[in-house]
Amino acid sequence: MAAILGGGLGGLSTGYYLLKNNIINNNNLKLFLLEATNFCGGWIKSIKTKDYIFEQGPRTIRPKGIVGLNTLNMIQDLGLSEHIVPIRPDHPAAKNRMIYAKNNLHLLPSSLKSMFRKITPFSKPLIFALLNDIKQPNKHLQDDSIYNFVERRFGKEIADYAVSPMICGICAGDAKEISVKFLMKTLFEWEQTHGGVVKGMIRSLFKPNSDEDLELSDLARKSQEEKWNVYTIRGGLDIFPLTLHNYLKENDVNIKLNTKIEEIEFVDSGTVVLKDIAGERTEVNHVYSSIPAYSLANLVSNQHPELAQDLRDIPFVTVGIVNLHFATDKSLITPAFGFLVPPIENSPILGVVFDSCCIPDQNGTVLTVMLGGRWFKEKFGDDVKVTTLYDIAVKEISSILNITEKPSAYNVNILHRCIPQYVIGHYERVDKIRQYIKDKNLPISLVGSSYDGVGINDVIYSAKTQVLKDCT
Repeated sequence: MAAILGGGLGGLSTGYYLLKNNIINNNNLKLFLLEATNFCGGWIKSIKTKDYIFEQGPRTIRPKGIVGLNTLNMIQDLGLSEHIVPIRPDHPAAKNRMIYAKNNLHLLPSSLKSMFRKITPFSKPLIFALLNDIKQPNKHLQDDSIYNFVERRFGKEIADYAVSPMICGICAGDAKEISVKFLMKTLFEWEQTHGGVVKGMIRSLFKPNSDEDLELSDLARKSQEEKWNVYTIRGGLDIFPLTLHNYLKENDVNIKLNTKIEEIEFVDSGTVVLKDIAGERTEVNHVYSSIPAYSLANLVSNQHPELAQDLRDIPFVTVGIVNLHFATDKSLITPAFGFLVPPIENSPILGVVFDSCCIPDQNGTVLTVMLGGRWFKEKFGDDVKVTTLYDIAVKEISSILNITEKPSAYNVNILHRCIPQYVIGHYERVDKIRQYIKDKNLPISLVGSSYDGVGINDVIYSAKTQVLKDCT
C-alpha cells in the first residue's frame, strides 16, 4: 500500500501521476489519500454566487514553460479544456499591470518600445538598467537575495519598484530575503558564469535549446499559438482540484477526509506506520507527503529530529484575503489585472486583484485585497480580527481607487502559514533534506510547494517529478 498525505493540489496530482504511470496497478498497490480537513483542494477555494466568484487563493494559471504546458496537458486529460478561459496578450488584464507608489498608480512597462521611455516611478528609461548591468563587475556568490542581485545588476529603482512588488504578488514575501534562484536562477547563473546578465543572454542565443522534450496536448499547443498570458477556469478555479479528486475516486483511490496523522513511524525501508489522532494505525510501503514542511516536521520529529529541524527551517507567511463585491451597473475600475504595492511604501496591503476584469461571468465590480504576508504580524499582531482587515481593505480601496460605494458583499479569510518562503539557501536546504531521506533509506517522497516552487504549475510538476523518480 501507498499513502499520500494531504489533499491539496500536490497530493491530488501525486495520485493522478501514480495512476497514469500505472505504479499502483503494476505493483498491485492500494492507494490511500489522507486529508486532515473535510475537503480536498488546499488553498484553492472558490466562493460562488450567481453574481460573483470570490477566489480564496490563486485565480489564474500561467501557461509558460515546461511546467505550464505540463499543467495544460493534465487539464485536457481531465476533460476540462472547454472550461478554460484564456487571457490573451491584447486583453487589459495582460497589458495593464500596475504598482501603487508615491501616492499614485503607475502602469508598468509591457512592451519593448516602453523600455526606451521614462515611465514613473522610474527616473529614467529602463534601457539604462541594461547598461548598468554591462558596466557592473562580476561578484562570485553561492546564493544571494533577489533584491541584492537586481540592485547590483540593474539598479535600486528596479529592485524597489519592479522586483519587490512582484515578489509580494507571487509569494507575499520580502525580496531582500528571497533567494535569487526562486525567480531568476538563469540570470544569476549568467552573472556567475559570464560576468553579467546581458553577456550571458547574448551567449545563450548561440546555444541549443536544452528544454525537456514534452509531448504537447492540443490545449497546450493552442496556448502557444495564441500566446496566452494566463488562463482561468469558468465557474471557479476549484473545479480543477475537484475534478482531480473525482478522477482519483473513480480509479479506486481511498480518500479519507478528516483524518489527521499524528506521527509517522519508519519501520524499515519498505514499511511505514501512520498513526492518526483517533489511535488508528495504517501500515503502508511508501508515503508521499504533500503537507507543509512544518506539519511533516511534527510527524517525524520523534525518530528523526535532525530532519524535523531542517523541515521547520523553511519559513511560511500568513496572508489576509478580503474579497469585495460592488453591485453597480458601471465598473468602478479601469480594466487591468490589478496593482501591487512595493514594500518601500510601508502599506498594510500587498496589492489588489481586479477579479471582475480577469475572471469571467462577474456582475458588478469584484476585487480581492491581499494583506500582510511577510509583514502580517508586524502590521496586525497575533490576534487581528477579520473586521479589522475588512476595514483596512475598504479604506485602502477608497483611498487608492476612489471607490466610495459600500461593498454589497464581502468575505474575509486569514490563510495561516499558507506560503513557504524560499529564502537564501532554500535549495541547498531542500537538497540536504532529500539527501538525508536517501541516506537513511526512508520510504517517503516530498512533493508540493514547500520544496520545488510555490505556483500551481510547480506543485503539479513536483508531483510528476517525484512519481517518475519512483518509476526508475
